[in-house]
Amino acid sequence: MRKLIPIFLGLAGAVAFSVAGQSQTLKTVEDRGSLVCGVNPGLDGFATKDANGQWSGFDVDFCRALAAVIFNDPSKVQYVLLSAADRFDALKNKQIDVLSRNSTWTMGREGDYGVVFPGVTYYDGQAFLVPKSRNLQSALELDGSKVCVQPGTTTEPNFIDFFETNHMKYETVHEGSADEMIKAYQAGLCNVLTTDESGLFAMRLQLAKPSDSMILPDVISKEPLGPVVRQDDMQWFNIVKWVNFAMINAEELGVNSKTIDDALKSQKPSVKRLVGTEGDFGKPLGLSSDWAVRAIRAVGNYGEVFDRNVGAHSKLGIPRGLNELWNNGGIQYAPPIR
Repeated sequence: MRKLIPIFLGLAGAVAFSVAGQSQTLKTVEDRGSLVCGVNPGLDGFATKDANGQWSGFDVDFCRALAAVIFNDPSKVQYVLLSAADRFDALKNKQIDVLSRNSTWTMGREGDYGVVFPGVTYYDGQAFLVPKSRNLQSALELDGSKVCVQPGTTTEPNFIDFFETNHMKYETVHEGSADEMIKAYQAGLCNVLTTDESGLFAMRLQLAKPSDSMILPDVISKEPLGPVVRQDDMQWFNIVKWVNFAMINAEELGVNSKTIDDALKSQKPSVKRLVGTEGDFGKPLGLSSDWAVRAIRAVGNYGEVFDRNVGAHSKLGIPRGLNELWNNGGIQYAPPIR
């Protein structure tokens, strides 16, 4: 027993040191006075900057929601433009506080980069965009295609697996960005674009003649997209995770940016816990009791963010599909705040 005591104390000390060394991201963000968020350099519906320098998009709104939760001001965000190849290194090296850049959650990424995905904001899948003139009905007819793809993504191994499994020949055309893929496609250097289906909706809008191309119906992979943080700060991980869950729960409870003031007067227990008039769920996260109210007031609930940026009220017009709430035919589901 005597030999076990110092070992036990040593472990306890190590645990205490580990806990003390965590939870620094929130303080860093607060001391800086702004959130540093890594985003796509430009993808319609997800992250775009207008002529006045204002950012908007599905992923941008998540950054804005985080800033609202922390500062009660969604404008306190510094956006860092990141390519697919350098996004995880930028997070690992602490150049950004959070990555919100249409990134797929995989086991390999969490293991290789020392990062973690707090949740799924968008359930996607990989697809193919082709000229209508090819008269294709299925991705199984793509034999002999020249495929434009971005390196450093899950897209490349996915399409290679699909082609080789189905004994189809292909030529890979590497392009460093969505813009370069579009240029190569329009120049005839490739006759297929492949990426997440949501990305193809956005890229098609950038073509000179969008109606001349189509997205094939085949979806060849699971692409759960979401924000990413480092693995060394459990408090920050929980903040990012619960901001996402709060926006989903808000939609389920019928709380949105227009009804948030009414929600603050609600006597429904689940709504009271969401808006902070019952319980103090923000305190363990280092947040105010109205943390969720701040996010919803700033950007809306999950459905509002989806519809405005990529869904029915956007130029992309992507159906909700899997991203509908669990009680409306989809798989978006958030644990309760209680």
